[in-house]
Amino acid sequence: MTGFTTLTQTQLDRWVDEAKAIAHTGRIPDYIPQLAQVNRDRIAVSIQATNGRFFSAGEPTHQFALMSVIKPFVLLFLLEQLGQQTFRHVGKQPSDQAFHSLAQLTEDDGFPRNPMINSGAIALADLLPGINGKSRCEALRQWLNHSSGAQLTLDEAMLASVRSVGNETNRAIAQLLRQSGYIHSIETALDTYNHICCLSGTAVDLAHLGLLLATSEKIIDANQRTVNALMLTCGLYEASGEFAVRVGVPTKSGVSGALLAVIPKQGAIACYSPALDDTGNSVAGLWLLEQLVRSLNLSLFG
Repeated sequence: MTGFTTLTQTQLDRWVDEAKAIAHTGRIPDYIPQLAQVNRDRIAVSIQATNGRFFSAGEPTHQFALMSVIKPFVLLFLLEQLGQQTFRHVGKQPSDQAFHSLAQLTEDDGFPRNPMINSGAIALADLLPGINGKSRCEALRQWLNHSSGAQLTLDEAMLASVRSVGNETNRAIAQLLRQSGYIHSIETALDTYNHICCLSGTAVDLAHLGLLLATSEKIIDANQRTVNALMLTCGLYEASGEFAVRVGVPTKSGVSGALLAVIPKQGAIACYSPALDDTGNSVAGLWLLEQLVRSLNLSLFG
C-alpha cells in the first residue's frame, strides 16, 4: 500500500526532527534584509491529501513570504484567464543558469525561458489585471484565497525590505524584456513582481494552494498538467533535472525557504525551512520532501 494513506504522525514528527539538523548545513540569504533576520531553526511541514487527510508538524502556523513559490500560481491564474496566449510571453524550456540570470535572457534574445525563473515571472507579472503592482497583487491574492481556502496576506514589511535593495539585476532583466517587446511597462512589471513575491502565508496555506494543482483523485485538467510539468522541469532552477530524476514530483522553491511539491491526484506537501543550498533551495525542505516521496512511493515514475 502506498501514498499518504500509510503516513503516520509519529513518522512525520521524526523526519522533522531529523530535518532540523540538516538545516544547519545551509545558509540564510542576506541580500534582502528582512530575510537575513529570520530564525534559521524554524521548520514547518503541512500535507493535504485530495481525500481530505491532513498532517502537519513543526510550526505549521508560522507566517513566511512565499517568494518564488508564487510563480506556479501566477501561471495557473493566467492560463485560466488567457489560455495558451500566455506562452507568447514566456517559454517552456528549462534553464541551466541561475534563476536571476541576465546572461540566459540575453542568449535567448530577450525571451524568458520559463515562468519559474525571474525573467519569466516578471513577464507574466506584466499580464496580470490591474493598474499597478498593488491592485494586480490583490487580484491574484483574492483569486487564490477564494479558489483554495488559503488566507494569504501581503507582507508589507517584506515588501519594504525588497524595495530597499533596488535589485538592479531584476531591473536589467525587465529592461531587456521591454526592449524585446515582452512587457509593456518596466516599472509596473517590477512593482507587480515585488508585490506578488511578498504574499505571505503558512505551511497550511501553501498546502491548500498546492491542492489547486493536485485537484481531485481522478481528474487533472490541461492547465494543471502544464503547471505541474513546468514545476517538474524548472521549479528548482538548475537543480530541477537532477531532482526530477532522483525524486520525481513537481516542486517549486522560494528564497524564503518555502517549498511546495504537488502529487497529482493525491495531494500537496508544503515545507518551510529558511536555510538554503547553493542553488537557492531549502536544504531541510528538499531532504524532508525526499524522505516523504521515497517512503510513501509518491514519485510520478513509480
